[in-house]
Amino acid sequence: MDIILRNNIHVTGNLESPQTLVFAHGFGIDQTSFSKVIPSFEHDYKIVLFDNVGGGKADIKAYSPKRYEAINGYATDVADIIQALDLRQVTFVGHSVSGMTGMLTSIHYPGMIDKLVLLGSSPRYLNDPKDGYTGGFDHATLTSLFEAMEANYHAWAAGFSKVAMRNEDRPELAAAFAKTLNDIRPDIAIQVAKAIFYLDYRGELPKVTLPVLVVQTANDIAVPAVVSEYLEANIPNSRRTKVETEGHFPQISAPMEVVAAIQSFL
Repeated sequence: MDIILRNNIHVTGNLESPQTLVFAHGFGIDQTSFSKVIPSFEHDYKIVLFDNVGGGKADIKAYSPKRYEAINGYATDVADIIQALDLRQVTFVGHSVSGMTGMLTSIHYPGMIDKLVLLGSSPRYLNDPKDGYTGGFDHATLTSLFEAMEANYHAWAAGFSKVAMRNEDRPELAAAFAKTLNDIRPDIAIQVAKAIFYLDYRGELPKVTLPVLVVQTANDIAVPAVVSEYLEANIPNSRRTKVETEGHFPQISAPMEVVAAIQSFL
C-alpha cells in the first residue's frame, strides 16, 4: 500500500533541513489541527504532517479492526512513515494518544526518533485505585461514555466537543472539533476510542531513552494535571511545562504557547 496515500502525508517547510518535525494529531481531529503552529517552524525544519488511519483524509480502506484494536498499529504506522520518507533527526510532536504512539515507536524502533513532545498525552486514562493512580476516569464513567457514543454518536460528538475543547468564549473551536468527530465513521470512532481509553502504558515509561517534553494544559477533561506530573516522574529524561490555556487542544486554542514550549525544547 502507498503509505503517502494511506496516511495523507504532507511534507512542507525547509525541505533541505537535516532536522525534521513530525506532527501527529489525537483522536477526533486531523493534521489541520497544527495549522497555526507550523508557520513558526517552516523556515528551519522539514515538517511532516499525516492523518491517522480511520480519521481525517487517511485512506479508509486501510482501516483494519484487528490492526488498530490497540494503538500499537498506529505506532507501526509512524515507523512506516519515518522509513518511507527516510527521515533523520526527528522530533516527534504527539498530541493526546499520538504521544503514546510516538513513545512506543521510539521503544520498538530505536533510533528513529531523537526527541519526543507529549502534548496532552496520558499513559492510562482509567483510574487505578490499588496503585493510587489517577487517570481521570472510572469504569462507570467510561461505560456511560461508550453507551452514549453507541446510542447516538452525533449527539455525543456535539456534547463531548464542548467539554473537551473548553474555551467557551470561542464556540467556533468546539464546533470545528464536532465537525471532525462527525466526519469519522461511528463504528471506527467507537473502536478507536475504546483502544485509547482502556490503554495502559505506564510500564513502558521507564524504557524511554529520549529527551521528552511533557506539555500540560489546564482544566483538561481527558488528562488532568496529575497525569503530566506522573509522566515527568516516570520518564527518565523528561521535563514538564505548562501552557496557560484550558482544554485538551492547546495547539488549537493557544498555538503560540505551544510554539514557545516546543522551541524551548529543540
